[in-house]
Amino acid sequence: MLRPKLSTGIALAAVIAVLGVTSIALARTQAATATTVTVKATEFKFRLSTTRAHHGVFIFKVTNRGKIAHDFKIAGKKTVKLRPGKSATLRVTLTKGPHKYVCTIDSHASFGMKGTFRAT
Repeated sequence: MLRPKLSTGIALAAVIAVLGVTSIALARTQAATATTVTVKATEFKFRLSTTRAHHGVFIFKVTNRGKIAHDFKIAGKKTVKLRPGKSATLRVTLTKGPHKYVCTIDSHASFGMKGTFRAT
């Protein structure tokens, strides 16, 4: 009688172990496939390392190289207000198509702090 319960317990433990390893492997794969885009903000423009890449997970590394505060918004996510010399990182999933980016501070966008990133 003890043997079936022991076998079931071992099988259950094996399934849990496999699921745990699979989750870790999937997380590593997703992190490894993220595209990093550096963004330099100045008055009154953004300079991105690329404005086109394959859709998926993106890491935008934003640095304010200007003399006044800026932020960076894309796909509904926004950095904090970055003082000169400060940096922030956004992790965003982009679907295929164009995605607008903008500085939301005051009227910075109207002065040119905006653009379109294309996920192919």
